Amino acid sequence: MKIREYLAPGVLIVFLACVFMASGCGGSSSTNSQSAPDPNAAEVSPAGDIPDNQAFVAFTPPGSNYSVKVPEGWSKTASSGATTFTDKLNSIAISDSSASSAPTTSSVQAEVPKLTSSIPGFANPKVSTVKRSAGNVVLLTYEATATKDPVTGKAGTDAVERYTFYRNGEAVTLTLTGPKGADNVDPWMLVSDSLNWN
Repeated sequence: MKIREYLAPGVLIVFLACVFMASGCGGSSSTNSQSAPDPNAAEVSPAGDIPDNQAFVAFTPPGSNYSVKVPEGWSKTASSGATTFTDKLNSIAISDSSASSAPTTSSVQAEVPKLTSSIPGFANPKVSTVKRSAGNVVLLTYEATATKDPVTGKAGTDAVERYTFYRNGEAVTLTLTGPKGADNVDPWMLVSDSLNWN
């Protein structure tokens, strides 16, 4: 016997509507349990990312004939002929010295064995020549053990870019250091491209 034999036409319609609504509610429960992403939520950047709105200012080391842009507000220290700017996990070190000739990829490659023994965690060195506003410059990239976190006591891995500029018997070394995986391509390009001989 069929359901319609026991139910009046109007009751049958109500019955079927209830069945449809019940099945619809059951199917949507999993959808309602998932929260939609909040478009107003603050953007979470990887550790070490330099903010996009970071301001940069020109810095000229005392007695030198060049300038380079550095992030405004970073702390500055001077030691052993080098000036270092730091903020949280990133640093920029600037030093200069006299040199009888311009650096080459071969001369920088020859320094790698010494760096291997003097820099903790030194690994994956690569030497190349790149173009910057000041001219061709030798770039050494490598990885190194980062400074230990004072809270956790753990040390991550830093990615390092070391540029060696040269003009008229003077070599300037610009070393940019930050956590491996941080997206600092743009700020590091800005800094390395800003060296200007006065």
